[in-house]
This record gives sequence, structure tokens and C-alpha cells, in this order.
Amino acid sequence: MKATQLLRQYRYGILDFNGASLHSAHLQGADLTRINLSKADMSNADLNGVDLSGSCLQQANLTNVNLNDANLVGANLSEINLIGADLEGADLSGADLSGADLRCANLHGANLSNANLTDIDFGGADLTDADLTDAKLAGTDISVAETLGAKLKQVNWDRSARKQENTSHHWVTWSGKS
Repeated sequence: MKATQLLRQYRYGILDFNGASLHSAHLQGADLTRINLSKADMSNADLNGVDLSGSCLQQANLTNVNLNDANLVGANLSEINLIGADLEGADLSGADLSGADLRCANLHGANLSNANLTDIDFGGADLTDADLTDAKLAGTDISVAETLGAKLKQVNWDRSARKQENTSHHWVTWSGKS
């Protein structure tokens, strides 16, 4: 699917793009609030400044995506693949990232306040100056990430917040298949 086709359909009120292939799409600055991109392949896409607030990207592949200054407030990003993603300055407040893979992701200055960050892989991630105030971090090891200047006030490490112990991840491949 081409980015222009998605934008045209979205303008006509179509919100369900489950499993869409948008590899390397250019959607910078687009308003895609409440869209369903579950299991979509958006790897290498340019989503700089995009508004995905209230959207569902569960189990989507966003490897190496540019989400600088994106609005992901309240989005469902559970079990999403964000390996190598650039989320500098992104607003992920209240988002559900449970079970996400954020290895080597850049979250410099990102707002992760009140986000569900349970069972996340932050290996090699940059959380410098990120706001994790009131975030849920059960089952997540942030010692494997750069956290210089990160706000960690009232972080919730309560293991009862976890969906299950020993979570197995269900990330999709670049082709959009699980």
C-alpha cells in the first residue's frame, strides 16, 4: 500500500489498516488519530511529527522508523517492534508499550509518563532526559539503557501489573507476518 492511498482512505473515514504493508512510507506530519495499524509493516518509514494518538499499532513492525516529535498519546503499542527506532521528543504519555522491543531505540527527551512499559526490552536504548514519571516498569530492566537525566519519579515496579511471567514476544517480521 502506498502512503497516498492510506491517506486518501483515511480521509474518507476508513480507520482499519490491519496488516498493511507501508515499508519505507513517507507520512511525516500526517494526522492518523485512532487508526488501526495492528500487525502493519512500517519499517524504515518516515513518521516525523505524525499524530497517532489513540491509535492501535499492536504487534506492528516499526524497525528503524523515524518518529521524532510524534504524538502517540494513549496509543496501543503492545508487543510492537521498535528496534532502532528514532523517537526523540515523542509523546508516548499514557501509551501501552507492554511487551515491546525497543532495543537500540532513541527515546532521548521522550515523554513516557503514565505509560505501560512492562516486559520491555530496552537493551542499548537511549532514555536520556526521558520522562518516565508514573510509568509501569514491571519486568523491565532499564539498567541496559542510557538513562542520564531521565525522570524516574513514582515509577511502578509492581510485578502484579505484568500480563504474565516469562512473556514470550510475538513481534512480526518485516513482511507483516507473525
